[in-house]
Amino acid sequence: MSVPGNLLYTDDHEWVLVEGDEVVVGITDFAQSELGDIVMLELVGAGEEFEKGDSIGTIEAVKAMADIYAPVSGEITEVNEALADTPDAINGDPYHGGWLYRIKLRDVKELEDLMGPDEYEKHIEI
Repeated sequence: MSVPGNLLYTDDHEWVLVEGDEVVVGITDFAQSELGDIVMLELVGAGEEFEKGDSIGTIEAVKAMADIYAPVSGEITEVNEALADTPDAINGDPYHGGWLYRIKLRDVKELEDLMGPDEYEKHIEI
């Protein structure tokens, strides 16, 4: 199972790529493999503001349905619209084509609460 070294991670298996004052968010390879084939996504729209830990969407897969949680507080600046027609792209490429959101950070200090790659690898071994 791949855990890229340039990302941060949540307990709920979202990944975060920091790009200046924005982050790109998706679900991890571990999460997509646990869910199985993804068949539908419900994502909140650009312009929505939320707090860290709020539900910002759902993923429906063959095996289960799961909430997507905000890894940081902020405003969604972009949604990966391509996933509306091809949600299964997350299964094949969760870290690139399968990204979900771009979020403008409200508080950069919240990034300190996320796990680094080594810590996340230990988390998914449990």
